[in-house]
Amino acid sequence: SLNMYLWITVLAGLALLPALLKTFFPYFFQDCVYMYRALGCGIRLNVYKRKTPFYSIVDCFLYAVKKHPRKAFIQFEGKTHSYEEVDKESNKVANALRSEAGLREGDTVALFLGNEPRFVWTWLGLAKLGCPAALLNFNIRSKSLLHCFSCCGASVLIAAAELRDAVEEILPALKEKGITVYLLSDECTTDGIQCIGQAIAKASDTPLSPSLRSNIHIRTTALYIYTSGTTGLPKAAYVTHERVWASSFIQGVCGVTSEDIFYINLPLYHSAGFLIGLVGSIERGNTVVLRRKFSASQFWDDCRKHNITVMQYIGETLRYLCNMPKKANDRDHKVRIAIGNGVRADVWKEFLNRFGRIHVGELYAATEGNVGFINYTDKVGVVGRINILSKFDIEKEEPVRNAEGLCIPVGLLVGKITKHTPFVGYAGNEQQTEKKRLGDVFVKGDLYFNSGDLLRIDHENFVYFHDRVGDTFRWKGENVATTEVADILMMVDCIEEANVYGVKVEGHEGRIGMAAVKLKEGREFDCVNTCSVLANYLPVYARPRFIRIQNSLEVTGTFKMKKVKLVEEGFDPTLIRDPLYFLDLPQKKYVPLSQEIHKSIVSQDIKL
Repeated sequence: SLNMYLWITVLAGLALLPALLKTFFPYFFQDCVYMYRALGCGIRLNVYKRKTPFYSIVDCFLYAVKKHPRKAFIQFEGKTHSYEEVDKESNKVANALRSEAGLREGDTVALFLGNEPRFVWTWLGLAKLGCPAALLNFNIRSKSLLHCFSCCGASVLIAAAELRDAVEEILPALKEKGITVYLLSDECTTDGIQCIGQAIAKASDTPLSPSLRSNIHIRTTALYIYTSGTTGLPKAAYVTHERVWASSFIQGVCGVTSEDIFYINLPLYHSAGFLIGLVGSIERGNTVVLRRKFSASQFWDDCRKHNITVMQYIGETLRYLCNMPKKANDRDHKVRIAIGNGVRADVWKEFLNRFGRIHVGELYAATEGNVGFINYTDKVGVVGRINILSKFDIEKEEPVRNAEGLCIPVGLLVGKITKHTPFVGYAGNEQQTEKKRLGDVFVKGDLYFNSGDLLRIDHENFVYFHDRVGDTFRWKGENVATTEVADILMMVDCIEEANVYGVKVEGHEGRIGMAAVKLKEGREFDCVNTCSVLANYLPVYARPRFIRIQNSLEVTGTFKMKKVKLVEEGFDPTLIRDPLYFLDLPQKKYVPLSQEIHKSIVSQDIKL
């Protein structure tokens, strides 16, 4: 009978165990699931590393084609393309480019296309030849476009027919460099642009021999993705095959399966849409619903129509969804997971309250970085949690007090550069690469990647994104580097000095660009010319929307621009005595910032 009591006690203890764990270790089960998934991905990556020949994402795609050839891979504007169809289309692209352009393994090709299925099979065709692709942002023009093209060292540019004007604008410079330009259309009359549409249509769809890419290995560059980290002149981050694999596992870590239907409405030239979305879906073997661009009004109708189960976001897009008029069928959808980054805690709460139980996989990562986190719990506002798998360090900055008045350590996130966590840097920009490397951080001779981000950790080991350090702020989901914007402002004829910073606008994520400028002796502020210079060099999100004219710019003892006071003062004409201007985009010029304009901005009648 003693044995029986013992058994009853043991069984009772086991029955109570989940409740006890939930009370004292509330995240124990979620920690375990995450660690199981993350370790699984780590083991697979190690297996792929050691395989000869190297097993790349292309091989993973070919395996999916063999496994389920008829399965829908891409749904786009009413058309469905199966895995087999995308495979054959990519073979045609590869065969055409081999014969027409003489492309060989290692040749870098720049892709200048919008979100469409052709983007996918053109990239896959290049990957089958062992050619790295540079994914150009289809919104950039003139000098910025030329800069992006130049720094990746590409000898070939492939562009969509609708982007022909943008290509023609930089054609003389491309010709000078001996660049071959192909347009994905059937006819083109422009001298110096070749049309490759017919050649692809007529090309054979026979598979390509893996020997064409036999020198590819884990550390080979697979892609160049441009970081929004610097605006005027984006930096081309090297994305190795190792990074491609690591990013592709994010879907799996979030619990996405091959049965899911994944909605991509973020641009494919960014890491989120391309690596986490498209490449992640290849790794999972699921179906992608692709859209040209994000639309808040069509979003949930799309989700219902296509039975979407996994969505992507950036901070702004969730806010746009919450800002849409409420509907009775707001919760009538199958979305169970949202993966993205940059959402504020208040928007996150509102999103869940309104649209139902959706797991938000908020992540923290940089395209070029060697450290990242993901939120695998249901806690709102966090980018992840420190557990035994986390390897990174935080350099202490000033302590910040929380609502209870307790200090929360805030620090600069740095990731140790090792063989397993390399930092490859930026193509054609050794100076910027060096800027991101920190030496002698904790011990003499160590080397770390400087994320440029402040993070904080609470008593339960949850990690929160706090802010960008120094010379960068975020607007419209993009990072804006103030130093580069200031350099461009100083190219304007009437401006002598510029100090650029980001200011908060009620009801908007991030900070909008503003500049305090000092004019040259005896000069007036040129509203039109300033606008046109900025438009030439900077994407819309990076152009300062407010300009403040000052007699002199305040500097510190070490001659660094003082920004704190300017940031606090914002752009309110009732508080600021200096002349203020607002960038009127439709008029293509700066206009004096009146009380009326200020009121319209605050009430959101003027859309920023």
